[in-house]
Amino acid sequence: MKKDIILAGVGGQGILSIATMIGVAVVDKGLYVKQAEVHGMSQRGGDVQSHLRISDQPIYSDLIPMGKADMIISIEPMESLRYLPYLHPQTGWLITNSTPFINISNYPDEEEVKKEIAKIKNHVLINADAIAKDSGNSKAANMVILGAASLHLGIDFDALKKAIHASFGRKGEDVVNSNIAALEAGRQAAEEYETKHQ
Repeated sequence: MKKDIILAGVGGQGILSIATMIGVAVVDKGLYVKQAEVHGMSQRGGDVQSHLRISDQPIYSDLIPMGKADMIISIEPMESLRYLPYLHPQTGWLITNSTPFINISNYPDEEEVKKEIAKIKNHVLINADAIAKDSGNSKAANMVILGAASLHLGIDFDALKKAIHASFGRKGEDVVNSNIAALEAGRQAAEEYETKHQ
């Protein structure tokens, strides 16, 4: 088993939480995981990206070569496009939120961004912000996107739920349950999207 994942978005959207959930889930299953440090502006609203590599064999580099990523997981649509050169052109999956985080004055037209995403052979484009709100936790768009990505991660879905318990347990059952609800809603939304766009 091997997965090379680019995580993308802007500061404050919870990219590190996605990496943490995946990391906890795979380490619990005895897999190797290596994450490059987050690159980009560390301030809230600055663009950030990180490389996350998972394997059943030892991993010697924490950086993913261009054109070799199995997946881009993004919480911001324009940021998902920024890292397309990393995505494997035939087998790679782009999983992204459709809701823009407009933090620059020359942000591209939203519909044009969506059209570019739609050109990707394997993609899921969902409104994670709205799904998170509907599932009872408006701050859990990152867990919605993780749930959407779970269809192609090759990680047992229950292992991701356990990782949420392990990571958020100290904050109480309500926080755990709302994040799991967001995770499940994201997976369901991705299934529906893929069925509709096949």
